[in-house]
Amino acid sequence: MTVRAGITIILVALCCLIAACGSQGGRSASKRVGTANVAYAGSLQLVMEKYLGPAFTKAEGYSYQGRGGGSLGLAQEVLAGEITPNVFISVGSGPLTGLEPKLTTWAVRVASSPLVVAYYPQGTYSSELDRIREGKLPLRDLFTLMAKPGFRLGRTDPATDPQGEAFAMMISLGTRLYGLPPTVATADLGGANPGGEMYPETSLEAQLQAGQLDAASSFKSEAMQLKLPYISLPAAINFGDPADLSAYRAATLRLTSGRTVHGFLLDIEATVLGHGQQAAADSFVAYLAGSAGRSLLSREGYSTPPMVILGRAQNAPEALRKAVARG
Repeated sequence: MTVRAGITIILVALCCLIAACGSQGGRSASKRVGTANVAYAGSLQLVMEKYLGPAFTKAEGYSYQGRGGGSLGLAQEVLAGEITPNVFISVGSGPLTGLEPKLTTWAVRVASSPLVVAYYPQGTYSSELDRIREGKLPLRDLFTLMAKPGFRLGRTDPATDPQGEAFAMMISLGTRLYGLPPTVATADLGGANPGGEMYPETSLEAQLQAGQLDAASSFKSEAMQLKLPYISLPAAINFGDPADLSAYRAATLRLTSGRTVHGFLLDIEATVLGHGQQAAADSFVAYLAGSAGRSLLSREGYSTPPMVILGRAQNAPEALRKAVARG
């Protein structure tokens, strides 16, 4: 064997070894034609755009495009034909009911996240909020503190966002739980000007991070991702525990439209809509509900109760049904 031939064999062997090593870690799927066009609840913005979207593209090969907003508002845009996503991810089942049965007949529950009260760590009331968070002051003090004149409490609009609905009902349940007068709940929610501290879901926490608010409605997962201090709420009023669903359903809220809504579980539900590129859409929902998607959600602060397909499970994609069956 010549020296050159020996060198060639060594180089080939090295190339094979490098290729083998690369295939064992961080392997990407070959690119596929199609885009998962996902409309999602605004509270998911960070996890969708920074983690889930890129991870899905790398693993499955399809392109990803996302759009966040209040789930109820997004559903209205879909119905009006203003946006045409092929995947819809909602907080709670309410926004999805308006899309049934024309655009979908099923949804998969992949996670949940309880309500918390997040706060600005350098704010006027941060020392008192710290003591409530640490258990040095009773939780009932949170509701009276938020009712003080000048306390800037942010929330989302109940007319367009399920978090806004749930937060308003949480305030009502909380004041009753701690034996506080109804005037405290009214003051917490803005008194005579209930729209004064409402913000779009995609910008609420940014307002808090900038110090424009003293505290704000938040999901636990959001507060954790943004490294904001937060005060946990009892399961009976945080709308995040499936075991307390009957208690949540007993809560009601009358919207400015005159419609009355009942309490619900703040779960993350996903479905595929009939707006084309179905292979990419099916693949995204199956990825979200699979072990990789749920592991990522868990890492980012979401609870991952047992998955269940709601509605007509037989109409869900086969890959999703298999993912749910595997747990």
